[in-house]
Amino acid sequence: MDVTEQITQLEADLLELASLTEKAERKRVQELLKQEQAKVEKELAAKRQQKEQQARRQADPVASSKAVYTVKITNYAWDQSEKFVKIYLTLKNVHKIPSEKVEVKFSERSFSVLVKELDGKNHQMTVLNLLYPIDEQNSSTKIKTDMVVIMCKKQATKKWEFLTTVEKQSKEKDKPSVDENADPSEGLMSMLKKIYTDGDDEMKRTINKAWSESQEKKIRGEEGMMDF
Repeated sequence: MDVTEQITQLEADLLELASLTEKAERKRVQELLKQEQAKVEKELAAKRQQKEQQARRQADPVASSKAVYTVKITNYAWDQSEKFVKIYLTLKNVHKIPSEKVEVKFSERSFSVLVKELDGKNHQMTVLNLLYPIDEQNSSTKIKTDMVVIMCKKQATKKWEFLTTVEKQSKEKDKPSVDENADPSEGLMSMLKKIYTDGDDEMKRTINKAWSESQEKKIRGEEGMMDF
């Protein structure tokens, strides 16, 4: 199997892993699939570099002595319109290289970018597990001054709160858990106790006064608000 076929197989593996990760429900299974994705990404980057070096050696044996290595693109920005999610990659002088050296591939839930021979390096980025499906056939790329813009066409005109499901899961994990069966008044009393503990003398006098009044109401059979 030559390098080109190996790259094709690895790209197919990566897309299938992304699909399986999206469908997996158990966290451990998701983590294992993500680990495998990282391994395949690394192997894919190495094969792409190998193919590029082979092509350079065939085209110019002298130039092949100048090694071209691949770096990972980690910094990007994104926003969205009603129909598109747009990812912005800042790469100095990218507008000066031939457009065919900027390769972008889309799938329903991912995309990959490979910018070849920019300032002596290849620049690569793969984003898996997009938050929602995209229309890969109508997605596109724009090259501007020092920038590549990835235009992911939305399948549905809904707002994306995150770019990927991984980002969404990470944010949701950081949210405090809420007990739906808990007494709402317990949360209020907990908050008031904290205010009392952290407050100054005037705040404590105010809360003490409110507490005393609430106790008097309870004695008279009226509803009380405070219960320290």
